Amino acid sequence: MRMFVYVLQIVVALGLLNVWLLRFNKTTAFRGGAAHSMPEEFAAYGLPVWSTYVVGALKIGAAICLIAGVWLHFLVFPAALLVCILMVGALAMHLKVRDPLSRLIPALAVLVMSAIICFGSTR
Repeated sequence: MRMFVYVLQIVVALGLLNVWLLRFNKTTAFRGGAAHSMPEEFAAYGLPVWSTYVVGALKIGAAICLIAGVWLHFLVFPAALLVCILMVGALAMHLKVRDPLSRLIPALAVLVMSAIICFGSTR
């Protein structure tokens, strides 16, 4: 189980880093509303510009903690719990703008993986 949790930690972390560092200003099939970038997506949700950067910092920080958590186990649970909370928010925002269910899949997948990490990190 421990190895499976490590793999999930890396998958979730690299996914978050990919979205927030490499695809921040790029169009993807999963952007909310009609957005073409992360700032546009947050605007589509009716959120202030600063929230984009706060959420981004939290997700990047959590990703770094998930990677470091392979060696520093005490970082894993809080980082994964934070990701769970942020993914619930992401799902709520997608529902708010009435996105098709297909756009919720990445957030739902990350939520499930993060919940497994939370459970597995306490064992």
